[in-house]
Amino acid sequence: MSLYYLQKVLYDLNRNPQLQVTYMESADLVLSQYSLTEQERTALIEPDIGLLYVLGVNGQILMHFAALHKIEWDDYLQAMREGIDKYGPVRDGVYAMTGAGKNFTKNSEVHSD
Repeated sequence: MSLYYLQKVLYDLNRNPQLQVTYMESADLVLSQYSLTEQERTALIEPDIGLLYVLGVNGQILMHFAALHKIEWDDYLQAMREGIDKYGPVRDGVYAMTGAGKNFTKNSEVHSD
């Protein structure tokens, strides 16, 4: 996995309106400029917000990408929850989880030590 490049493409998209236009016209053209795995490319093209979150993309970066795709706030949050249910705990980055994500999903217990 190349979390740096995955977040780099999202950062670039978030900050460059012309790149956004190009991405919407030809995502493959834009994504070919970054060192990404096939899974990352697919998640960016679909877009699969849940998988991107589980791969470790920072939520501050990811929320702008969701907005680019006209994904409403509540749907964005739900997509992250569903990503954990579908793909498992966040694998990398600042949101990497322990305990199989039990503290981050609906109806879970929060344990305090």
